[in-house]
Amino acid sequence: MQIDIGIAEGDRKVIADGLSRLLADSYTLYLKTHFFHWNVTGPMFQTLHAMFEVQYDELAIAVDVIAERIRALDHYAPGTYTDFQKLSAIPETTGVPKAEEMIRELVQGQETVVRTARSLFPAVEAAHDEATADLLTQRIQLHEKTAWMLRSLLER
Repeated sequence: MQIDIGIAEGDRKVIADGLSRLLADSYTLYLKTHFFHWNVTGPMFQTLHAMFEVQYDELAIAVDVIAERIRALDHYAPGTYTDFQKLSAIPETTGVPKAEEMIRELVQGQETVVRTARSLFPAVEAAHDEATADLLTQRIQLHEKTAWMLRSLLER
């Protein structure tokens, strides 16, 4: 059945492609955060273990919301590690870093997600896609707050 939601096919494709990059960044950050949750050690163990769990739980919900928005725009969401690796701007972690490096990597990941989300606004605004704009605004607010909280742990 033809989709007629007031957003042209070309605009929906551009937005869906951008949301696919946001999905890949979010999923990669989810994996990294979960990995760090499992493997963190040191004096901040309890704090970080609990904090990382809250963060990856939130990201698990976020990836579903982003993927469903892509589908609402009548495009398929990427869903393989290969897809995510091609689309994500967040590098994979090698080895198990120390707790402070984990925090730094997660700050960088949170900020990467913010930049990816922010980069979609010109296309979203041009297409008058308020639903995607709302999704992006919520993602940006949450990731900026999370990055701030993580950065605060690095202050001496």
